[in-house]
Amino acid sequence: MASRINTSFTLIPNQKYRRSNRRSSCVSSTLYSDSQPLSTLGNFTALPLEVFQIILRYLSVKDISILSMVSKTFSQHIINYISTASGSKRLLLQDFHNLELPGEGQDSAILEHYRSLGLLFKRCTLLLPTKERLKYIHKILAEVSCFKFNGCAAPMQCLGLSCYGMFLQILTAGWDELECHRVFNFLCELTSLSRKVQTTVFSKPGNARKLELRIRLFCRNVLLDHWTQRSDSAFWLTCILKPWPMVNQARLLYIIFGPVSPQDGQVVWQKMIEEPTDESSLKGLADAINLLHDTGIKEWTADDVISLIDELSVVPREWLLENNARLLILCGNDICFTFMASKAVNGRTIELARLIVFLALVCEKELYCMDWTVKIMQRLCKVFTTSVDKHNFLQNVANAFACIIMEMLQSVMSGDHDEEDRNFLNLFHLVHAQANFHKEVLYLTVDSAST
Repeated sequence: MASRINTSFTLIPNQKYRRSNRRSSCVSSTLYSDSQPLSTLGNFTALPLEVFQIILRYLSVKDISILSMVSKTFSQHIINYISTASGSKRLLLQDFHNLELPGEGQDSAILEHYRSLGLLFKRCTLLLPTKERLKYIHKILAEVSCFKFNGCAAPMQCLGLSCYGMFLQILTAGWDELECHRVFNFLCELTSLSRKVQTTVFSKPGNARKLELRIRLFCRNVLLDHWTQRSDSAFWLTCILKPWPMVNQARLLYIIFGPVSPQDGQVVWQKMIEEPTDESSLKGLADAINLLHDTGIKEWTADDVISLIDELSVVPREWLLENNARLLILCGNDICFTFMASKAVNGRTIELARLIVFLALVCEKELYCMDWTVKIMQRLCKVFTTSVDKHNFLQNVANAFACIIMEMLQSVMSGDHDEEDRNFLNLFHLVHAQANFHKEVLYLTVDSAST
């Protein structure tokens, strides 16, 4: 069957190229090559580079970052501008000590500037491999002394590390875990962070106070505090803690999130072992523990979190049980019950009973609902497999109330008073806690009987 010829288009006859054809081809090729810069730079191609950089001075950092996405050529010109003395002076603001520290939920102008600068660097270096991006960025930022681990002489009054952290947060937002691990390893190598952490966690608490403060400020301001997603914060906290054994993880967690002196910002090691503390001293630790427990990171099991709390409660020595109880309440129902259930499973019922008493005491002091403590005890009873074990546990709770009241009474009668009569107030609160605790137990018993 003969094929039908398609006549819907014009056939061009074969012909040999003449000199004029080759010439026009050569001219069109030249025009095409000349039009390449025009397609990326547009009318800017007629401007000298110096004039282009003068124009950049009149643009905001956000506008420059948008301009960098126009083409690869534009991006390269902007990178060259950043590397110049005038560009560096304009973009790398260093007024870190002339501002009041920002309040909670409030960004200062310089933090906002470095947020925009992070976006600019993110876009300019988009086509570079991660390793090359980090090297280039470090080369540019190296002249800012307050971005260095030990670079600032007054770190407590400096916004340098906070600006650096804001910059890194915007730069690495959206990167996968492998790239973020490379960033963390790069920073560790750059600052010798691992060696510095080793010095603090293996020495006696408080022997390296200035180094402890530097580690706390670097980890909080650079790596942890600027993330909006809890999963991101948990990732970076895991990078900091996981290379170390559990006992050192607890020490490091206390350095980063534990109570500090309001005068010099240094870590207060004796606060948990000398006297009952307040919620503000424990909130940072509780939030960090919740972060590791609730975000579902594969590196942290429930047993890991419970072991971490156990180790934390003896840093630097065994805490007062009231402070233990307050931390567990701040950690929330799930962590509190899991921690106490582990003690029940391991046969530590006397220790568990005393902890119940101090949970009741904290609830009484802070005006929390006492029925919460009773319900925790009720759930714990279900952990014991036999009636004998349950009865022994309840007997231990009753004995613990009596024993601790007697201990406090002896302390009051011995004449050991301070200016605020804390021992007497503790005894007063404990007696009321026992009364309210047993009242809730009676309510629960009556309600169960009526149903």
